[in-house]
Amino acid sequence: MIETALSPSRSRDAFHPVAALKIAVVIVLAMILYADVLIGLAKDWWNEPSLSHGMLIPPLAIYIAWLQRARTRSRPVSPDLRGVAGTAVACLTFLLGRLAAEFFLTRISFVILMASLVWTFWGVARLRTLVFPFVLLATMVPLPALVYNSLSAPLQLLASDLATRLAQALGVTIFRDGNIIHLASASLGVAEACSGLASLSTLMVASLLLGYLLCWRMSARVSLLLASIPLAIAVNILRITGTAILADYNRELALGFYHSFSGWLAFMAGFGILYGIAKAIHAVVD
Repeated sequence: MIETALSPSRSRDAFHPVAALKIAVVIVLAMILYADVLIGLAKDWWNEPSLSHGMLIPPLAIYIAWLQRARTRSRPVSPDLRGVAGTAVACLTFLLGRLAAEFFLTRISFVILMASLVWTFWGVARLRTLVFPFVLLATMVPLPALVYNSLSAPLQLLASDLATRLAQALGVTIFRDGNIIHLASASLGVAEACSGLASLSTLMVASLLLGYLLCWRMSARVSLLLASIPLAIAVNILRITGTAILADYNRELALGFYHSFSGWLAFMAGFGILYGIAKAIHAVVD
């Protein structure tokens, strides 16, 4: 009934005050409901260096949605009550997160809710044009604590083991005890922050953006995303190896300026390599 009542031109371009008011009311209510959740998420971005890239994701998602606004507007508005089911899923996820005190569930439910509202008020056709911005928006939510902790320890041990082996191959007197790297004049602990999860998250987000901008086929984008995982691990191992080698000569420099700067250096190197991989995948697959 809704589709036949509105012509394509009206459904795309006409302004409907009642519908706009309904959307505004729903958005305001959602903001009130999620105010403390979003504030807590923003505080995590600000206070945790490993999560700071999250601050860039909402503006990027909005910008990408704005860039493809003509494609979105070319699809007819077709309100779909099936989107209410998505809203119900979002509310249930939010409730479970509250009851279990799990931040990930309450935060990811916000993304589900926003996508469900687009589905409800605009329809599936327009939602499909906004899939990538919503996927990108989901990456702003940090991993659940259970997943983070289960990945952090193995990555710490892997990074310290391979960095030790690489430094030994380069002639440095070094041995490993767990996640502690012992040098002749110093000992370095591969802490949780050095596990590589931060660079892994950042480079995976970068792979999504590069895939969207440089690759046309979905297979190429998935390949780039998968390539970012070993790349992030390898770059982190090289960073730890560099710290160990430098610490063997100048402990203060290694644990001071270089330790602070190496994170950015590793990301820039990883991003440059990832860009090259994206161009190569585009040339071969696309």
